[in-house]
Amino acid sequence: MNSWTSYALQDFIPFTADIYFRLIERMSETFWPLHLLTLALGVIALWLALKNRSRITCLLIAPVWAFVGFSFFIQRYAELNWAGGYIGYFFLAQAILLLLISMTGVGLDNSPRKRPPAVIGIAIALVGLIGLPFIAPITGGSWLQAEVFGIHADPTAMTTLGLSLIMFRGWGLWLMAIIPALWLLISGLTLWVLGATAASVLFAVLAIVLIGSIWKSVEYPSFKQEQK
Repeated sequence: MNSWTSYALQDFIPFTADIYFRLIERMSETFWPLHLLTLALGVIALWLALKNRSRITCLLIAPVWAFVGFSFFIQRYAELNWAGGYIGYFFLAQAILLLLISMTGVGLDNSPRKRPPAVIGIAIALVGLIGLPFIAPITGGSWLQAEVFGIHADPTAMTTLGLSLIMFRGWGLWLMAIIPALWLLISGLTLWVLGATAASVLFAVLAIVLIGSIWKSVEYPSFKQEQK
């Protein structure tokens, strides 16, 4: 019997780059021009987060997570990879968490948005909203492969990580970041195996988010003392 050490990462990716990017194109073809609405929703969510309207922000992006979880993962990605359905349920769980936060306000951070972790969050959210859609065209792909917040998984997770650095504190930050961060790790590894340039972007964002989260966790107790 072969041990787990005999397997390579490539053995867990049951599709080629052409098949994967065709899936991205299918999402774009099916739901265009919904991209314009979801992108506008993401911009509004970022603006509201910067205005300390975090509960409304959570309420706005919760349906986006449910939509991507069902339409992208359960209905389509699961056709390529048996794990896709399970990932979709995690996306639905993230949507439920966002709804719960929007109703209770637990774990939200009302500190000034000019503090360094929040600035990092703003940059990450902008990369998710504006940067990722241009990676495919710049690297030789078609515009149908451009991944957009609210339609595709990567920009949705990345933008949410940025918003989390802005809106949450303490355990709430780590709780809300774990699912989008895990997906970006899985997606980054997948893209790395497929030889896609975007893999390095996802890994860089994960590293920056980790630094920002640790920074905010260390900084927050001191900030509370300053406010007393």
